[in-house]
Amino acid sequence: MPLVLVWVVFVVLRQRGERTAQTQKAEAHAAGLTQPASLHPVIDPTTCIGCGACVRACPEGRILGLVNGKAELVEPANCIGHGACAQACPMDAITLVFGTAERGMDIPHVGPDFQTNVPGIYIAGELGGMGLIRNAIEQGRQALGEIAKHKAPAAPGAVDVVIVGAGPAGFAAGLGAMEKGLSYVIVEQETLGGTVSHFPRGKLVMTAPVTLPIYGKANFRETTKEALMEFWEKVVADTGLQINFEERVTAIEPDGDGFEVTTTAGTHRGRAVLLTIGRRGTPRKLGVEGEEQSKVVYRLTDPEQYQGQSVLVVGGGDSAIEAATSIAELPQSDVTLSYRSAAFSRVKPKNRKKLEAAEADGSLNVILGSNVKKIDAAHVEIEQAGDMTRLPNDAVIVCAGGILPTAFLKSIGITVETKHGTA
Repeated sequence: MPLVLVWVVFVVLRQRGERTAQTQKAEAHAAGLTQPASLHPVIDPTTCIGCGACVRACPEGRILGLVNGKAELVEPANCIGHGACAQACPMDAITLVFGTAERGMDIPHVGPDFQTNVPGIYIAGELGGMGLIRNAIEQGRQALGEIAKHKAPAAPGAVDVVIVGAGPAGFAAGLGAMEKGLSYVIVEQETLGGTVSHFPRGKLVMTAPVTLPIYGKANFRETTKEALMEFWEKVVADTGLQINFEERVTAIEPDGDGFEVTTTAGTHRGRAVLLTIGRRGTPRKLGVEGEEQSKVVYRLTDPEQYQGQSVLVVGGGDSAIEAATSIAELPQSDVTLSYRSAAFSRVKPKNRKKLEAAEADGSLNVILGSNVKKIDAAHVEIEQAGDMTRLPNDAVIVCAGGILPTAFLKSIGITVETKHGTA
């Protein structure tokens, strides 16, 4: 009898889990959230035995689920490439791939040693498809280890490695260079942390315990952006890691046995170059009159700085909706969301609900099928179906994505491949 009871409980829980997974899958498809943004699993249904090990292994919760006895990626857009599912599968039924048949993903050619098709130039982190903080840190550490294997000394006046970017991968690589006694230069066009430093204030950051060169183990799992940045700044201060901030790379050219890296501040010569830049590249601009004003920004950092202001948010993705709804919650704020399409097609359900609630209570004005035509000091002009609307305005937040650094990579000679569901 006890065995029968255990079996009944197992079956009930299994059926409940499958119903939940089917609901998640249906909601994702209804919201148009069917395309993974980065590395993601593809499950072979002929090999999968439906044990659920991959579902339980996913650190992000129920991104995977069992549907009709087989594992499926039920929330594709929320998958951020941990890869724990593939490691947990006892049948090797999971392959980690980039892109899908419907949406290709541009990925630079990178070998197992993180070296590109240009000998001496390496890539780690988000640019190579690894956007997860933990994975980026680990890749930065490993890539530096590969660079250190090449014992040839740097030429006079050159360093062993020029690291481009001070996000998680570049930060870890710099510490790795110090640990291995390599000379290095880190150039960062903005601030420490890269993309992470521009997350909205108070945003929860999912990471995992990692081991930083020199410093040791960092036991973060779920923390805030501010706490993570404070920790990284402490590591920099404690280790003496040197970073050249506000220095943007404009060109990389062969120079004897190494490379000359030209930046907005001068030139650096290195035996090797490690690129740890993000995939977002340069923010996509509107290309309209008045966009050069200081009141126009391309990301939301702190919603409260816009309290009591008339704000225009431009875009139709989750970042635009999160920005618009968070500012709309503030007292005496006047917020308009402009989107060029007729409907929001790729929005997480929770953001869609917040948007609908804000629009219903009048705290957010949504103008679909619209385009910004002009930005004045105190107004914006928006065109919709041939009609022009002029609105009071104190600030404009453009959330239109970024221009991938494909042209920059190709100018260096790095091959960029478009992946359609391949490893």
